[in-house]
Amino acid sequence: MEDGASAAAITAPAHHSAAESARKWIIAASVILCTILEVLDSSIVNVALPHMQGSFSATVDEITWVVTTYLVAAGIMIPTTGWIAGQFGRKRYFMISIATFVASSALCGAAQTLNQMVAFRFIQGIAGAALQPLSQAILMETFPPNEQTLAMAVWGIGMMVAPIMGPTVGGYITDNWNWRWNFYINLPIGIAAAFMVSTFVHDPPYLKKLKGQGRADWIGIVCLVLALGMGEIVMDRGDRADWFATPWVWYFSFIAGAAFIILIVHEWRTPEPIVQVRILNNRKFSVPTILLIMMTFTAYGMQILNPVFLQSLLGYTASKAGLAMAPRGIGLMVAMFFLGGIAKRGVDTRPLVGFGFILIGLASWQLGSLDLNMSTWNFVGPTIVQGVGMGLIFPNLSAAALSSIPREQMGYGASLFSMSRNIGGSIGTSVLTTMLVRREQVQQSRLVEHVTVFDAWRLSRTPASMPGGMTFNYMHEMVNGQKQGLGMLYSQVQAQAMILSLNSIYRMLAYLMLVGLAMCFLLPRTRGKAPAGAH
Repeated sequence: MEDGASAAAITAPAHHSAAESARKWIIAASVILCTILEVLDSSIVNVALPHMQGSFSATVDEITWVVTTYLVAAGIMIPTTGWIAGQFGRKRYFMISIATFVASSALCGAAQTLNQMVAFRFIQGIAGAALQPLSQAILMETFPPNEQTLAMAVWGIGMMVAPIMGPTVGGYITDNWNWRWNFYINLPIGIAAAFMVSTFVHDPPYLKKLKGQGRADWIGIVCLVLALGMGEIVMDRGDRADWFATPWVWYFSFIAGAAFIILIVHEWRTPEPIVQVRILNNRKFSVPTILLIMMTFTAYGMQILNPVFLQSLLGYTASKAGLAMAPRGIGLMVAMFFLGGIAKRGVDTRPLVGFGFILIGLASWQLGSLDLNMSTWNFVGPTIVQGVGMGLIFPNLSAAALSSIPREQMGYGASLFSMSRNIGGSIGTSVLTTMLVRREQVQQSRLVEHVTVFDAWRLSRTPASMPGGMTFNYMHEMVNGQKQGLGMLYSQVQAQAMILSLNSIYRMLAYLMLVGLAMCFLLPRTRGKAPAGAH
């Protein structure tokens, strides 16, 4: 009898442990599906823009508002997700966001005019903003401290699968069905995500106590809308307007800058802020956040530069360029699998962040030595190395930052961390594209100084064009050939100017990664460390 009781006592904890393990992975699958839903939609739409342009009879500049409005709406809402979740309940806010995202996706697919599409995309951005930070916060609370790096690695894999799938799936749907199905595809995924979140995700007790407490911070809300909204428009549209050569860029930048300063000062002093900027006073949170901005500055910026290099200089088609860039995602996922495996053993993974910055720096330096006669592998190899570096950095930074703040502020921390990722990406995209244009102009002017009319004549000469006498026809052909030679020569000058500009930018990013490597020594240890205020 005693032996039976002992066996039952041993079996009960084992069953409890197995059930708890299954529960946390079901929750992980639920929230990761929501992240995939949002990221997939962001990447899948870009492929369909030319087809949407034809449907709405829009110019290139007009159709880009389909992307810009989504980014502006998401940029405004991301930092507010922690406060909204505390006021209305995280699960309720999560469910409303999923439902609104799915409904607005259906409306985008049914849009008949460009104005309708822009309005529905704005709603979609507002709804989609909550999916990533709330997913992170839920995962950090679901997994124990020694598995939080693993949780962020798994979440990161889901986040990277979508950008790889997006252009491929979007291109197939657009070519074989219709661009509208790129939005309709969100419906079954969203319904499945809503069912899983409704069934398996629940608010922790501390959030239930916080729900409904506090007042709305209207000054903070207004400043946030002006700072992030106008700032995002300037970063996304400024290059097309030739930056500060256009008056509205000056106005928007001044208003955004003033609103941002007022926001920081006000949120630091108010007892019930909508954005917990005081979290940045915690070095264990601020250092990983700064490193994240540096990484996304490089990663997002190179996502813009790489297609320019492959398509404009090497003549790749869009699909071939996509295949050449896809291995970076594979390298990233392999690194995250590796990181998740060793993180479970309680190993201090902080040195791997520094190694990740070294890998990205080496990859950037290798890309800085490419030329117009390179093979595809000369490009693919460094991007795989870069992907591995990113896979080692992102989960570690997420776990280090979010494990250093109290559970009561987890939503605020996750939203601030996600906002930092978006800011780094937006700045990187704007700065690097502007640098490419400006440096290309400088390089082109330098190269033209060494070009003469005789260079064009040599390009146009062929053995067959050397007759015995100087006839009128020969002179006429020589003049036409010289014009063709000038055109050929100018194309070569443009290509060389662009490759020289890209090389210098890639090498600059390599030096930036050295700065990130130096900052890695300030990172807190992540091994077996519980979140502040946990348990």
